[in-house]
Amino acid sequence: MKPEKSNLEASTDINRDLLTPLEQTDWTYYLFIAVLASAVLVGAGAWTYQIQNGIGQTNLHRPIFWGSYIGSFVYWIGVSHSGTFISGVLRLTNAEWRRPVTRMAELMTIISVIIAALFVFVHLGRVWLFYYLIPYPNQREIWPNFRSPLMWDATAIFTYATASSIYLYLPLIPDFALLRERIHGWRKNVYRVLAMGWHGSQRQWQNLETAIKIITPLIVMVMISVHSIVGWDFGVSLVPGWHSTIFAPYFVVGAVHSGLAMVIIGLYVLRKIYRLHEYVRVEHFEKLAKLLVVTTLLLAYLYFAEQLTIWYGNIPDHRSVQQSLLTGTFAFPFWTMMLCVYLVPLCTLTIPQFRRWPLGLMIVGVLINIGMYIERLLIMVPPLVHPRLSFQWSHYFPSVVELTILVGALSLAVLLYCLAIKFVPVISIWEEKIGRIHAAPHSSS
Repeated sequence: MKPEKSNLEASTDINRDLLTPLEQTDWTYYLFIAVLASAVLVGAGAWTYQIQNGIGQTNLHRPIFWGSYIGSFVYWIGVSHSGTFISGVLRLTNAEWRRPVTRMAELMTIISVIIAALFVFVHLGRVWLFYYLIPYPNQREIWPNFRSPLMWDATAIFTYATASSIYLYLPLIPDFALLRERIHGWRKNVYRVLAMGWHGSQRQWQNLETAIKIITPLIVMVMISVHSIVGWDFGVSLVPGWHSTIFAPYFVVGAVHSGLAMVIIGLYVLRKIYRLHEYVRVEHFEKLAKLLVVTTLLLAYLYFAEQLTIWYGNIPDHRSVQQSLLTGTFAFPFWTMMLCVYLVPLCTLTIPQFRRWPLGLMIVGVLINIGMYIERLLIMVPPLVHPRLSFQWSHYFPSVVELTILVGALSLAVLLYCLAIKFVPVISIWEEKIGRIHAAPHSSS
């Protein structure tokens, strides 16, 4: 029988394994970074072209004023809920299995918020007028317009980004102190500042735990409120297909759904590349898959309730939008979305053996995110394509400029994540050590 390792040996192994991505880099990483950076530059060039020549370079037109940019904003805000839900809710419920996945999810949260905020500026067209979105005192009631949904979004993003940054930074402090001692070069000075004089005293640990306990329920409430506000962007309007009270919970559940799927994708890729099989185990994928089953059922229920109400009410304006989805212009993307978001997860994730297959779960996660992006566009475009007056009916498909910016934004998200994992450990080292200590008595018994 293989003898058990001492606490010191186990701690040394954890340090070595989890610091390897920061200390060792091969040529394939630099090549991948170069490809991503090139795609980002192309996207930035398309945005520059749009600024110089006007928002007319997109296919946005009367009456379709919201398109792929706002759809992308809604999607990325949804993905950002991954870290908040996994880390916040599971920390509140004291779920021990969360430890290896929280850091990966929290990084995803910050990066997704950055990309979502970027699309607000892209959508503005006249980006130099961004200060109209800032909620500063407004005695004359001219600018800013506090009734504008875009102002609500700007306020929500700022609040969410601030709270998420604090929530990410607090658990990083002990790891920054460890990196301060292990990493050399220019990063050492950065880690020294970020560690804030951490030396691991009992008082510091107590203060850290207290701060995390305070901010955890707050970040969960911010998560729910932020995506509720995004849902109210549509629900409070009088546009047929948008004016619904169910949008706030529907958007929150959909955000968690796409966020969980994105976390599974990230876990699989990082586990494969950096050989983290000992830390990110099959049981973690299985538990995330079970959560995906729950969010799939909740989302399906809310979507069915919304569509049933429209069908039974039989209001012509709303029915025309519904018909365009079921059998009309948008039937193909609609049924593709239904397949990716509902049918595939329910047919696969309800099978116990499938939930223990990481590659299969990663594929399902990709399909869910493709479906959720289509779903965000289907929420937005069909109601605008079919306004109340039929002579205003139109059509919309993103232009080459829009598609280029979308690809550039996706590349930027992946690029930022690749750079982040070279600066911070992808798994919280001190939380992993505490988890091993908690698990030791159970394993010995």
